[in-house]
Amino acid sequence: MSELDTQIPSAFDPFADANAEDSGAGTKEYVHVRIQQRNGRKSLTTVQGLKKEFSYNKILKDLKKEFCCNGTVVQDPELGQVIQLQGDQRKNVSTFLVQAGIVKKEHIKIHGF
Repeated sequence: MSELDTQIPSAFDPFADANAEDSGAGTKEYVHVRIQQRNGRKSLTTVQGLKKEFSYNKILKDLKKEFCCNGTVVQDPELGQVIQLQGDQRKNVSTFLVQAGIVKKEHIKIHGF
């Protein structure tokens, strides 16, 4: 029996190194701007991954004034604080974050459609 155990190849995961690198701090440095479809033409834009030292409520207040839309800050158990805005504001939010100096352009990922 022991000879058979040594001859059976062990499970090899070729992506183990890549997954270990991606699961660390690499995903934390990006700011993700996503769109979620609601009813019909209605949509929701979410912003996650901002640094914790920023005041989310102040950023939200400026975004709401700039784009004339409503929004809220939602506390998610896995993702932390997430900013939600009404409508498709992906391009607007990304340019606002870059112009305000909150995030560099290469650290923003825009998802959706």
